Amino acid sequence: MENSVSNNLEKGIQLDFEKEMSYGDYLRLDQILTGQHRLSDHHDEMLFIIIHQTSELWMKLILHELHAAIECIQKNELEPSFKMLSRVSRIQQQLIQSWSVLSTLTPAEYMEFRDKLGHSSGFQSYQNRLIEFALGNKNARTLAVYEHQPEVYPLLTKSLKEPSIYDAAISALTKHGLKVDEKALNRDWTQNYEPNESVEEAWLTVYRNTDQYWDLYELAEKLVDIGNQQQLWRFNHMTTVERIIGHKMGTGGSSGVNYLKKVLDHQFFPELLSLRTKL
Repeated sequence: MENSVSNNLEKGIQLDFEKEMSYGDYLRLDQILTGQHRLSDHHDEMLFIIIHQTSELWMKLILHELHAAIECIQKNELEPSFKMLSRVSRIQQQLIQSWSVLSTLTPAEYMEFRDKLGHSSGFQSYQNRLIEFALGNKNARTLAVYEHQPEVYPLLTKSLKEPSIYDAAISALTKHGLKVDEKALNRDWTQNYEPNESVEEAWLTVYRNTDQYWDLYELAEKLVDIGNQQQLWRFNHMTTVERIIGHKMGTGGSSGVNYLKKVLDHQFFPELLSLRTKL
């Protein structure tokens, strides 16, 4: 009796997909699930490939949300950006968690196929570079890595020259009547942002008058959350690499762990962190 009940499908369930779009068709699973090509016979190379492929998919969604949020902030439509930025933070948590899965790969296992990677490296992830640019960590020298990719290089060049989400947020301060130095508003977007006293004072006014500037206060806290999550992702990246390869050079030619430690020195949205000692 139990088997007959469990084997019966509801009458309304679609079974014939000869002329209908199926789940797999919509998601193009035939393309996604056939994109894992091991270059060795080692079992764990599949883990290595899938972790990085899924990370790139999450990064694509981060960029989708970040770009939309920047556009909203530039239009002084702050409230719609909050949902987008909350989503970015949740995606970052997924990316952070992925390092714990990759850390199940032992040094001995990784060395079985590491030579197959050649000079390919996560450093070359153009989407991660676009995320860093959008968050304000600009470095024109990194563009040389992508000169051989005509479909990617223009995207990075464009992003390098555009204001970051923090630049958009600083501009939003002025739209709410707060004073900010001109040099912080109209600067060379290709350069890393330098802390500015007028920006810190403006954010202090926001934090001391949250009822009056609630939207700006909410925006600031969303940015702090994203900045913290990005640092956690960087830290977990560094510790995972250290666990698997120690202090060997990276496949892309970097110093490996030592390089990743230096990256941690960069802080996003500096005034939003420094003002906390003055509140």
